[in-house]
Amino acid sequence: MNDKAQAKEYLVIDLEATCDNRDAVPKREMEIIEIGAVLVDGATFEPIDEFQRFVRPVRHPVLTPFCRELTSITQAQVDAAQGFVAVLDELRAFMGDRQSLFSSWGNYDRGQFGLDAEFHQVELPFGGKHLNIKQAFSDALGTRKRFGMARALQKLGLPLVGTHHRGIDDARNIARILPFAVGAWSREEVRVNAVGS
Repeated sequence: MNDKAQAKEYLVIDLEATCDNRDAVPKREMEIIEIGAVLVDGATFEPIDEFQRFVRPVRHPVLTPFCRELTSITQAQVDAAQGFVAVLDELRAFMGDRQSLFSSWGNYDRGQFGLDAEFHQVELPFGGKHLNIKQAFSDALGTRKRFGMARALQKLGLPLVGTHHRGIDDARNIARILPFAVGAWSREEVRVNAVGS
C-alpha cells in the first residue's frame, strides 16, 4: 500500500457546471450547478455517506441546450435550487469535523470550486490538500497517459453505473476507482469488491 492510501477518509467530489460548446459561457464564468460527494472510509473503502445538491447559477442562470444535454440537469432543477453560498454551507455541515481528504478526478473540480468561492467571496471547507485521483490512477498503472473516468472503469473491468456527467453518479463511480488509484487494492480486488455495485 502506498502513502496515498493513508487518509482516514476521502471526500470524493464531482461537480457539474454551466457550459456551452459555442463559447456562450466563458470558462472563467462557469458556475457549479451540481455537487455530488461520496465520503469513503480510508481503511475499508466502503462509502460512509453521500451528499448531492443542485446549485442555482447567477451569471448564466439559463442552462444552454448543450449543458442540459451533457448533464441531464434540467432548468427546473437549478431554478429550484439554492445558491452556491447556501449549498456550500450545507456541504460544510455534511463534512462536520471530519478530516477527510478532498479528492476528485483531475484538477478541474478543485479549480471550479476556487472560481465559485472567489466570485462569491467565501472560504472553502477543504484546506489545502487535494488528491487528484486521475493522476493517481495513471501512476498506479505506471503510465503517463491520462484516462477519462469512463475509460478508467473499463481498464478495471467495471461498468459505469448511473448517468455519466451527473455529479453524484460520477462521484460514486470515482469512489469505486479510488482503492486501485491509491494502491490499496489490485485490479482483481477492485472487481471482486465491486460485485453487486
